[in-house]
Amino acid sequence: MTASPEQVRVMLVDDHEVVRRGIVTVIDAQDGLSVVGEASSVAEATRRLPAIRPDVLVVDLQLPDGTGVDVMRSARSTCPEQRMLVLTSFDDDAALRESRSAGAAGLMLKSARSQEIVAAIRAVHEGRDVWPADHVADGPDLSESDQRIVDLIGDGHSNREIADELGIAEKTVKNRVTVILQTLGMQRRTQVAAMVAARRRVGWKQDPS
Repeated sequence: MTASPEQVRVMLVDDHEVVRRGIVTVIDAQDGLSVVGEASSVAEATRRLPAIRPDVLVVDLQLPDGTGVDVMRSARSTCPEQRMLVLTSFDDDAALRESRSAGAAGLMLKSARSQEIVAAIRAVHEGRDVWPADHVADGPDLSESDQRIVDLIGDGHSNREIADELGIAEKTVKNRVTVILQTLGMQRRTQVAAMVAARRRVGWKQDPS
């Protein structure tokens, strides 16, 4: 359970020992990946995280003394740049929203193939988001004007350029971007741009109004 400096250091939080051991075996078998810490509860994870400081934190949502969201929020409180991936059995909108709000970069189902999970860990470590395509294709609960701002962010426009395009004050755009990030459970506009790119890849289109 030790890693050389060039390896991606992974910590896994899951209360099902058989599942956890299986995932650990898969990860440790990969070149450049190594599990450097495990936990089976929120309390154990939050206690061990500051010392382990993994490159990628992989968390189950359902834990005996709380949720993976609790773990992720604790991780972000001590390390705001912590990269995190949710690995869960629950494929629903609530799980997606909770994961995003806690700062996760993606969500994978435990039913996924082992190589898909490995690929997701690598992607998260590289700064990319990994969300199920069917959820990515769903439109967020945003107003028409906010959705327009999201699209312009996806096109690479700055706040000033968006303000000029929409004929509103730059300060108004800045305020709306803050609200949009909160609504989407994101921290950075680069995440919004990545989301737009992912939607466009799967052919998502905004419903006409």
